[in-house]
Amino acid sequence: MSLEGWTIFALFWVVFVTSPGPNAVNCITNGMTHGFARSLWGVAAILTQAGAFLLLSALGVTAIIAASPAAFEVVRLAGAGVLVWLGVRGWRRAGRIVSADPAPPGAIYARALAIATINPKSVAGYLAAFSQFVQPDVPIMTQMQVILPTALSITTLSYVTYTALGAWLGRMALGAVFNVSVQRVLAVCLMTYGVLLGSTSQLFERG
Repeated sequence: MSLEGWTIFALFWVVFVTSPGPNAVNCITNGMTHGFARSLWGVAAILTQAGAFLLLSALGVTAIIAASPAAFEVVRLAGAGVLVWLGVRGWRRAGRIVSADPAPPGAIYARALAIATINPKSVAGYLAAFSQFVQPDVPIMTQMQVILPTALSITTLSYVTYTALGAWLGRMALGAVFNVSVQRVLAVCLMTYGVLLGSTSQLFERG
């Protein structure tokens, strides 16, 4: 990959992972609820999903998924249902006192991995990356040596920042009823993403 191609890819990936979406909402929620350090397990889950999808894209698996309307529809509707459920649960929990016993790392990781994986619209971003930036005359694994660390580094910076923002908002609410307005805004965001995902089959991604 040329320097120019790498620069364009890096800028594309910055936009791809910094646009607010379910992952960002979950990182903010984790930071508010569990604190910064523990919530990094959620970022680790997003990196797991990103790394897996990048490798699967390189192997053409996500292209096959996108080409199968039936499989895509099932995953899309399942993802929509989970996002709406998470939003409803978040709304119902808004106003609770901050827990002194945060969720275990495994639970944070599993929830974040599920949110990152169930959204089939993310296929669009990975397909765009490979259709626009991969050179067909260069071995794919050679290009992955540049693409993978670039994408994962930018992804890490983005979601660590969202997590830090959530942790800061959480500290602002400590010692009183948890910031109801912020919690409910985040819950509505998750529900909205779920409704939009369930009502359209158009491929687009908000990370």
